[in-house]
Amino acid sequence: MKALKLILSDPFYFSPVWVFASMNILTGTWVLYIPHVKTSFELNDSEVGLALFSLAVGLLISFPFVPLINKKLGIGHSTKWGIFCYCFAFNLPLMAPSYISICASLFIIGMCAGLTDISMNALISHIEKENNKHIMSTAHGFYSLGGFIGAGIGSILIGLISTPAKHMFLISSIIFISNMLLSKQYQSIREKNIIKEKADKGLKKFAPLLGLAFIAFIIMINEGAIEHWSNLFLFDILSAPENIAGVGFIAFSLCMTIGRFFGDKISQSIGSIKIILFACLIAVLGFAFLLTTNMITTVIGFGIIGLGLSIVVPEVTRLAGNTKGVQASHGIAIVSGIGFSGFLIGPLMMGFISDWSNLKWSFGFLFLLVIMAAIITKFHISKNYK
Repeated sequence: MKALKLILSDPFYFSPVWVFASMNILTGTWVLYIPHVKTSFELNDSEVGLALFSLAVGLLISFPFVPLINKKLGIGHSTKWGIFCYCFAFNLPLMAPSYISICASLFIIGMCAGLTDISMNALISHIEKENNKHIMSTAHGFYSLGGFIGAGIGSILIGLISTPAKHMFLISSIIFISNMLLSKQYQSIREKNIIKEKADKGLKKFAPLLGLAFIAFIIMINEGAIEHWSNLFLFDILSAPENIAGVGFIAFSLCMTIGRFFGDKISQSIGSIKIILFACLIAVLGFAFLLTTNMITTVIGFGIIGLGLSIVVPEVTRLAGNTKGVQASHGIAIVSGIGFSGFLIGPLMMGFISDWSNLKWSFGFLFLLVIMAAIITKFHISKNYK
C-alpha cells in the first residue's frame, strides 16, 4: 500500500498511472454493450469472436512500430497521444451501422491500444528505475480499477442514458479532458539509450524473454476472455438478466484491483518468480469455483481468478523492462507483442469452442491454460530470472 499512497499523494506518479485506469474505464464501458451489439445485429458467438479478433489484429500489428514511435516522440508524448486516440476510437463501434464497420472500428481500437499499452508500461518502467520506486503492480491495479469503474458506473448509467453511443461519448470525453490536464506531468520524459555493447549482450536474453512472453500470452488469453465473455457466460449459461450480467466482470475487476495494490509489497518480499507461481495456483482454484455454474460460486470464482491473475502481467512486464542490455520499450514490446496475441486467438477460440459445445467448455480450456502457466513458471522462468 506504500506505492498506492505515493501515487495518490504526488501528481508526478498519479498522472501516468491514471492512463492505466483510463484505458480500462473505456473498455469496461464497452464490454457492457457486447450483449446489446450481439442482439442488435443478431450475431452468433463465432461472429462476436471474429469481431473481437479484429481488435486483436490491430493490437498485434501496432507492436513492431511502437518502439520506433517512442524513440521519435519520447515515451511521454507517445503515452499522451495514445490515450487521446483511444478515447476517440472507442466511440466508433457503438455508432457502427453494420457488422463490417464494427470489425473495422475494433481494429482501430486495437491499434490505439497497442500504442498506449507499450508506451505507458515503458513510462512506468523508466520512472521506477530513475526514482528507485516499485509501482508497476499498483499501476496495473489502477488498470483493473478502471474496469471496475467503467463496468460499475456503466451498469447504473445504462438505465439512465438513452443510447449506448451517448453513454460512451460522455465517458470518453471525461477521460480525454482528465488526461489532457494530467499529461503535462510526464509528456517530456524520454528513455535513455543503452550502449551498443549492452544491447548486443541483450540478444542472449531472447530465450528468457520468450518464456516471459508465453506466460503473458496465456494470462492475456484469460484476461481478455473474462473481460469480453464473462457477461455472456452469466447471460447464456446461468440465464442472468442483462442488467446484472456484468457482475462477474465487476467481481473479477475488483479483486484484480485489490491484488495489484498489494502486489508491489509482496513482490519485494518474495520475488517475482514465487509471486507468479502462487498467483497461477490461486487462479486455478478460482476456475474450480467458476465451473460449478452456480450463480454465487461462479461470481466468487470470477473474483478469485481476478485476485490470482492480478499480479502476473505486472511482474512479467517488470522482468521484461529490466532485462539487462535490452531497452525497456523493446523488452516490453517483445513480451507484450506475443502476450497480447492471446487476444488474437482468445476471443476467436472462445467463440468457436462455444459454438462447438458451450461457454462452459471454453472456460474449462482457460482453466487448463493457467495450469500450464504455473508449470512454465516453475521449470523455465525460474531458471532464467532471479
